[in-house]
Amino acid sequence: MQVRISDDALAIACGADAVARAFFERGCAVERTSSWGMHWLEPLVEIDGVGFGPACVDDVASILAGTAEHLCIGPIAEHPYIKGQTRLTFARAGRTRPLSLDDYAATGGWAGLERARAMDAAAITREVTDSGLRGRGGAGFPAGIKWETVRTAVGPRKYVVCNADEGDSGSFADRMLMEGDPFCLIEGMAIACLATGADKGFIYIRSEYPHAIAKMQAAIELSAAKIAPFIIEVRVGAGAYVCGEETSLLNSIEGKRGEVRAKPPLPAHKGLFGCPTVINNVLTLAAIPYILAEGAKAYADFGMGRSRGTMPVQIAGNVRYGGLYETAFGVTLGELVEQIGGGTASGMPVRAVQVGGPLGAYFPPSLFDTPFDYEAFTAVDGLIGHGGITVFDDSVDMAKQARFAFEFCAAESCGKCTPCRIGAVRGRETMDRLIAGEQVGKQKDIIEDLCETMKLG
Repeated sequence: MQVRISDDALAIACGADAVARAFFERGCAVERTSSWGMHWLEPLVEIDGVGFGPACVDDVASILAGTAEHLCIGPIAEHPYIKGQTRLTFARAGRTRPLSLDDYAATGGWAGLERARAMDAAAITREVTDSGLRGRGGAGFPAGIKWETVRTAVGPRKYVVCNADEGDSGSFADRMLMEGDPFCLIEGMAIACLATGADKGFIYIRSEYPHAIAKMQAAIELSAAKIAPFIIEVRVGAGAYVCGEETSLLNSIEGKRGEVRAKPPLPAHKGLFGCPTVINNVLTLAAIPYILAEGAKAYADFGMGRSRGTMPVQIAGNVRYGGLYETAFGVTLGELVEQIGGGTASGMPVRAVQVGGPLGAYFPPSLFDTPFDYEAFTAVDGLIGHGGITVFDDSVDMAKQARFAFEFCAAESCGKCTPCRIGAVRGRETMDRLIAGEQVGKQKDIIEDLCETMKLG
């Protein structure tokens, strides 16, 4: 009997290793795969396409005996959570072994790179531009324009850098991709190399991701011949949140203090070691193989407005169905939280959801009709960021959440800019006085002034 169980870090944290060992000890052939992304069901056991979860060691006997109806979710691929998605970047999630070159090739891997090798550099960047792909994090800058800038830039050498410093609360798509489909990221970086004239790439991964680091290092070694002469190296960061900002990340790779550089010059003109550099995050680079394999139009056909393609949304916090849900831009925030996420795990009403990490905006239910779209979020003073959604029920203390935001900024500030360095500390102190009931009106005015200063400088 063939049993498939994910070796994703979240599945392991939920006990997947012990469950896999229990099946193996009972004579089953156990295959460790990527995660389907249905985190509330982990450890999820798959036998002949049928899922059982969340399973524990004590459930193994009943699963093998065919008496675990209470855990059976039916065919995994037909589950509403999976069937409702548009999986382009995460097409292999749950279906392949992460470090199997055979599995990757059998599911369309390397097709994008092969097509790119038959094109000139300008044609590759034009394909990426025509797809409408924007950076899957931060301001959503068009990836094709960034690539074209590096392609035409003059320098002694060029680099491709992958920002895998996934530090936003409620975000885990980068980790899942690196642990579950590492060759996809490598292929995307190799295509970026061909497009820009770079010959080396770096993947900057935070030290809190040991499983992702190990997977990427192993995948780079296994695929070295496939992507030659392009070379990729993993660099491990110490976990500073500010190194998620591209110029701080470059400083860290160079062995310097992780702090923001002044712009200009832009990294596309003078980036890593003073050379023209493409910097994209994991999800941006992982979308590239599909675009090159299927064509720009196939990707651009999904989405709305200027937000083309799909977004792997990460649903976390106090939510019933937490996990990864890849969908075309245009779905509303309410659909993601109430329908796909199933509302709160506690069963209490939703008070707010935070989108875009610890410094992102809190959306009340009155804004749940906002479509998941860069411009729509900007219009209500929010940001999509990395696509992480953290759900809170109506028991949450929003004043304490505001204090946490200031405390987080104070702890993670690189210290270079005065509004952040001093404003975060003063904000935390002011929130403490406000929560204590000291001159509440005055403290609110100070908080509003501080927020404006920290946001606009």
